[in-house]
Amino acid sequence: MPLDPEFAAALEKYQMEIDESVAERLQQYVQVMWRWNEQLNLTRHTTWDLFVSRDLRDCLQLAPLIQAGEEVLDLGSGNGVPGIPLAILRSDIEVSLAESVAKRAQALSEIINEIGIPVAVYAARGEDILEDFRFSSVVSRAVGSITKFCRWVEPHWVNIDRLLLIKGPKWVDERAEARHLGMLGNLDLRRVAAYPLGDDADSEGVILQIMTKTMANR
Repeated sequence: MPLDPEFAAALEKYQMEIDESVAERLQQYVQVMWRWNEQLNLTRHTTWDLFVSRDLRDCLQLAPLIQAGEEVLDLGSGNGVPGIPLAILRSDIEVSLAESVAKRAQALSEIINEIGIPVAVYAARGEDILEDFRFSSVVSRAVGSITKFCRWVEPHWVNIDRLLLIKGPKWVDERAEARHLGMLGNLDLRRVAAYPLGDDADSEGVILQIMTKTMANR
């Protein structure tokens, strides 16, 4: 499948060098997802420039933070970002998606079946999944504040090693709120990636790692 010229131009514009076969699978995912988007409103990023500068940029920052062999849960997956691109970029990890909205979960299953990648989809709340399964990393993007995530995960730390949250510039305010409410007392929060968003050099995206202090000190 040849690359769409607009996709290739966006990759060049943002200086993203990706293996051609990987780029082709990413393109297939996006084209199928956009088709579903006409029915379910999965994303507002409906140009190659927006996909590359926002969605793919986040995923390329996240991918190196995952170790080979990890079992990863994308909590609140929505349109499949970051989980599906992550699975395409990193065939050496096991990715699952959690989406509590049934129609979106069904769409994700259909997308995955069409593009042919080994990703499980759970039509359930992440908290319910963590009652029964264990994951090395739980990743999420644009789902909830740091405080909300800490509350969701608090009963389930025995079943996960860490959270990796993709956040925008407001993450500092969210951290302050979480500290004020005492949500970070037993947790270690670190910024493990920082990068400009789109063309705006003053707008920073970050990836935050949150784990128990016991796990962080190992």
